Amino acid sequence: MLTDLPNVLTLSRIAAIPLLVLLVALRAPLADLLAALLFALAAITDWLDGQLARSRRQLSDLGRMLDPIADKLLVGATLMVLVGFHRLPPFGIYPAIVIMLREILVSGLREYLAGIRIGLPVTKLAKWKTATQMVSLGLLLLGDSGARVLGFAGFPATAVGGALLWIAALLTLVTGWDYLTAGLRHVIQPDLAP
Repeated sequence: MLTDLPNVLTLSRIAAIPLLVLLVALRAPLADLLAALLFALAAITDWLDGQLARSRRQLSDLGRMLDPIADKLLVGATLMVLVGFHRLPPFGIYPAIVIMLREILVSGLREYLAGIRIGLPVTKLAKWKTATQMVSLGLLLLGDSGARVLGFAGFPATAVGGALLWIAALLTLVTGWDYLTAGLRHVIQPDLAP
């Protein structure tokens, strides 16, 4: 199970985190470009591992457990490194905090509900939130200096990434509220459990 390709892809997201942090810490335009590319590859594996697991019928409890953990570790580490190295645009820390809090909230809800055998399915809006968040973080990692290395000297990667981070935070609030109200229904009325 651990060596199934979907699980290997999931684990690769976790393994990419130290290299991503190192690249950002180098504070060099080429390293910024490489960090953005690494993050993009990791984000693609988030989509690809689920597709492969379903198409190959390699769905497993291990994969269901590891996938959201890998996602949250990647997003959390990326947000922390962007904050730590002052790579967010002005006021960018606020949407970063909203995103981190939502991730913790949903993880706690899922853990509680799993104990009473209730799942929280991922909504379409949550998928849009994830896509917006991943594009935003990739652009923020790339930064204006990484965009120059690519030959896009006039492209404001940091500003666009920052704007998308605010949009992701708004979607985060909406989806977090949806998950919270769905979870609280089962806490307040436990007889709803199957």
